[in-house]
Amino acid sequence: MKIMTIVGARPQFIKASPLSKILRESGSIEELLVHTGQHYDHEMSKIFFDELGIPQPEVNLGVGSGSHAVQTAAMLCGLEEIMQKYLPNWVLIYGDTNSTLAGVLAAAKLNIPVAHVESGLRSFNKRMPEEINRIVADSLSELLFAPTEAAFINLKNEGISEERIHFVGDVMYDAAIYYAKQAEQKSKILQNLGLYSGKYILATIHRAENTDNSMHLETIVNSLCQIALEYPVVLPLHPRTKVFLQKSGILEKLEKSTKLIEPVGYLDMIKLEKNAMLIATDSGGVQKEAFFYRIPCVTLRYETEWLELLELGWNRLCPPLSVKSVVDGIISAIGTKGDESTPYGKGDAAQYIVRVLKSYGHSRKN
Repeated sequence: MKIMTIVGARPQFIKASPLSKILRESGSIEELLVHTGQHYDHEMSKIFFDELGIPQPEVNLGVGSGSHAVQTAAMLCGLEEIMQKYLPNWVLIYGDTNSTLAGVLAAAKLNIPVAHVESGLRSFNKRMPEEINRIVADSLSELLFAPTEAAFINLKNEGISEERIHFVGDVMYDAAIYYAKQAEQKSKILQNLGLYSGKYILATIHRAENTDNSMHLETIVNSLCQIALEYPVVLPLHPRTKVFLQKSGILEKLEKSTKLIEPVGYLDMIKLEKNAMLIATDSGGVQKEAFFYRIPCVTLRYETEWLELLELGWNRLCPPLSVKSVVDGIISAIGTKGDESTPYGKGDAAQYIVRVLKSYGHSRKN
């Protein structure tokens, strides 16, 4: 059986890691790993692949940045050509990026069955590009691998046949368990930055709803600068965010107040997450990783697709409406704990997914 795996951003590298290992060790499955180049920092991509122990992609489209339409169109052209040449039995897509959307559209047009890992997530806000990508990917995919029971129910409520849906758990939980020990042994980032465990706040900002909105971006920056007067704030700076900070003229202010660092590899990020007193983020993946390591999290958005984290008490929403609301939201979350339940499976999602794919064999089930 031939499987074409499509990735394009760092969170997808993480999700693909445990699954790619099992696919390549199965003996009966040939995997072609395709990187769209949506995440266009070559060195950071290389670090992630090296740390995660998965081979460099056989194909890299090198699409880079651009508007949603430009980026997706370039991916569609490149992916269609590869699919026609490789003729996979299945196309495997992850999450909700433009790479996900382009992958499912190209495959559907060629009548190649698609398996969607991390399906069924909904923020119920169609203004988010990611929400559109999720809905389209789920509607066109043959197999839908839901990470949570809530995601499974969302798909059922949308009228998708239960035969196509599998609650498998979360592959990011697989990765979190596997790589946590490696991070403890190999990462020296705390020593290099002069940080102490439990004595700093970790922040990340990258979503368009915050970076492209000058009011949101300035509110977040001013909030972090104010909090930094009391607690060290560490901020690995996404390249896209840096561009908007420079345009807004507030990069220098952030540099003076917080510990601004370059993007870090996966093991260093795990080490930073596990040892933070609190994480403030707009990233879906970082929200989950905060929970995996039982670190309180404040999500700088109006909604989240990981509703169970709010229900369990490990996460809280804090949209960047004002400096006061953000500062109060972050400060009040320090030291909080939530329910110890684990809604993301047992850490064997990748094995479950491979079993299902094998059971379907070389062609789709109708």
